[in-house]
Amino acid sequence: MIPAENARPISAMASFIESAYPRVEELTGIKFGEDFLWHIRNPDKSDWFPSSEKPAIALCIFKELYPEQQVPFAADLQYALNFEGRDLTDDEAYRHLLEKYKIDAGDFYKKLNSEEYKEKAYYEFNLCKQLQVTGFPAVFLQVADTKFYLVARGYTSYADVKARLDNILAEVQETNIIK
Repeated sequence: MIPAENARPISAMASFIESAYPRVEELTGIKFGEDFLWHIRNPDKSDWFPSSEKPAIALCIFKELYPEQQVPFAADLQYALNFEGRDLTDDEAYRHLLEKYKIDAGDFYKKLNSEEYKEKAYYEFNLCKQLQVTGFPAVFLQVADTKFYLVARGYTSYADVKARLDNILAEVQETNIIK
């Protein structure tokens, strides 16, 4: 995650992304969009300064409205960035998702630019730091207020994630029975 105070021009990471994205496509079967790749291939012409702050705030708002749909919404954010090439630091990058999820634009944009929701996003940034997240994707399972299990770090197949989740859930269930 890139907090706003650590935002740097896309040129600072373009060569890494250029070398890494074909492997991501190979492993996952997803495709990066040409609009996104334009910024990677033309960093000297791009005006992007990637930051995770605004998408994190948007996700906090969404989780409050539709907690059961937060994973599809996060996937939509990733698609908007990595396929459609939307600049998620721009408020207007979210408008199509507001329509899709039937979210009131006035209320959303008020919250998107509020200190309250910014604080919620930074709470989650700090939680990631406490969990020692150093890269993404990372998958954790929270089983109690202060108990998290690391399920996956980096690309991990569905079969491996499922097996790990099954093991963790069995352990949690066994532990609860003993108490």
